[in-house]
Amino acid sequence: MRGDAFYQTVLCPHCGQATSVSIDASGGDQEYFEDCQSCCNPIHLQLHIDQQRQSLQLRVDSDDEQLY
Repeated sequence: MRGDAFYQTVLCPHCGQATSVSIDASGGDQEYFEDCQSCCNPIHLQLHIDQQRQSLQLRVDSDDEQLY
Protein backbone atom coordinates (compact mmCIF):
# COMPACT_ATOMS: atom_id res chain seq x y z
CA MET A 1 0.00 0.00 0.00
CA ARG A 2 1.40 3.38 -0.98
CA GLY A 3 0.56 6.81 0.38
CA ASP A 4 0.19 8.42 -3.04
CA ALA A 5 -3.02 10.00 -4.26
CA PHE A 6 -4.92 8.24 -7.05
CA TYR A 7 -8.31 8.29 -8.72
CA GLN A 8 -11.03 5.67 -8.31
CA THR A 9 -14.20 5.32 -10.35
CA VAL A 10 -17.37 4.97 -8.26
CA LEU A 11 -21.08 5.00 -9.04
CA CYS A 12 -22.90 8.12 -7.93
CA PRO A 13 -25.55 7.18 -5.31
CA HIS A 14 -27.83 9.93 -6.69
CA CYS A 15 -27.82 9.41 -10.48
CA GLY A 16 -25.97 6.09 -10.93
CA GLN A 17 -23.37 7.51 -13.31
CA ALA A 18 -19.73 6.48 -13.02
CA THR A 19 -17.65 9.33 -11.65
CA SER A 20 -13.98 9.64 -10.77
CA VAL A 21 -13.03 10.62 -7.21
CA SER A 22 -9.63 11.51 -5.79
CA ILE A 23 -8.30 9.31 -3.00
CA ASP A 24 -5.30 10.27 -0.87
CA ALA A 25 -4.45 7.62 1.71
CA SER A 26 -1.51 9.57 3.15
CA GLY A 27 -3.81 11.30 5.68
CA GLY A 28 -5.10 8.13 7.34
CA ASP A 29 -8.81 7.40 7.80
CA GLN A 30 -10.94 10.15 6.28
CA GLU A 31 -14.50 11.23 5.69
CA TYR A 32 -15.16 13.77 2.94
CA PHE A 33 -17.45 14.84 0.09
CA GLU A 34 -16.86 15.17 -3.66
CA ASP A 35 -19.42 16.41 -6.17
CA CYS A 36 -20.66 14.06 -8.89
CA GLN A 37 -19.33 15.10 -12.30
CA SER A 38 -22.73 14.33 -13.89
CA CYS A 39 -25.45 15.58 -11.51
CA CYS A 40 -23.33 17.81 -9.20
CA ASN A 41 -24.82 16.26 -6.03
CA PRO A 42 -22.41 15.60 -3.15
CA ILE A 43 -21.06 12.07 -2.78
CA HIS A 44 -20.17 11.08 0.80
CA LEU A 45 -16.91 9.09 0.95
CA GLN A 46 -15.47 7.29 3.95
CA LEU A 47 -11.94 5.95 3.58
CA HIS A 48 -10.57 3.39 6.03
CA ILE A 49 -6.98 2.19 5.90
CA ASP A 50 -6.40 -1.33 7.19
CA GLN A 51 -2.69 -1.31 8.07
CA GLN A 52 -2.64 -4.98 9.06
CA ARG A 53 -3.96 -6.18 5.70
CA GLN A 54 -2.39 -3.28 3.80
CA SER A 55 -5.67 -2.44 2.09
CA LEU A 56 -8.05 0.47 1.61
CA GLN A 57 -11.80 0.34 2.16
CA LEU A 58 -13.93 3.02 0.53
CA ARG A 59 -17.58 3.45 1.50
CA VAL A 60 -19.72 5.54 -0.85
CA ASP A 61 -23.21 6.86 -0.05
CA SER A 62 -25.45 9.87 -0.51
CA ASP A 63 -25.40 10.83 3.19
CA ASP A 64 -29.10 11.68 3.04
CA GLU A 65 -30.33 9.10 5.54
CA GLN A 66 -32.27 10.58 8.39
CA LEU A 67 -31.94 9.38 11.97
CA TYR A 68 -34.96 9.48 14.26
